This record gives sequence, C-alpha cells and structure tokens, in this order.
Amino acid sequence: MSVLIVTRHAGLVSYLISEGLVPADVEVVSHASPEAVKGKHVWGVLPHNLSCLTRSFTEIPLDLPPELRGVELSEDQVRQYAGQAVTYQIQKTHTLRQGCGYASA
Repeated sequence: MSVLIVTRHAGLVSYLISEGLVPADVEVVSHASPEAVKGKHVWGVLPHNLSCLTRSFTEIPLDLPPELRGVELSEDQVRQYAGQAVTYQIQKTHTLRQGCGYASA
C-alpha cells in the first residue's frame, strides 16, 4: 500500500517515523492535492473532499494548549501532546445539485 504524509510539520514526520508508524522513506507533501492522495493511505488532516479519495487516512490528534497552536512543534512536543492514532475510511455518496436539499422555511 502506498503511504503519504500531508503536513508542514517536521516534528510530526519525525514522530511517525520514530514510532514505526510509517517507513523512513515515506513520501511527505506540505499541501494535499487530489492527485497526491488518490488511492493512498494518508497520514495528516484532510478536508472531506480529499479524504474521500484516499484508501484511508490516519490522524494523530494533538491536544495542544492555546499558546502552541499554529506553532512549529518538535518531535518531543508532538510526543507529549499526541493522542491515539485514528484511521478513517471516507466514501462520497452523492452530490447535491443547486436547488436541491433542504427546503427553506
């Protein structure tokens, strides 16, 4: 299975490799695209329009204090705040056409 990490955080990549969750030669991209994620197992956080293209994706939830949000984290900080890995399989079921869906009151 092809594996990809989508992140801008080197600390997360180091953490995933050192924990043996991904191979050391894993492909890493900073921005996801449909072509990059299609059919792969992706680690990171994805919007639903991309997650439904993956074979599966796994996130490492981080319980960060407010002062560390938006800050580059070291591997040790990722380790400190990381929760259990959660894997998802998302499937697109249909697309609503304009004018369809819920009626307004």
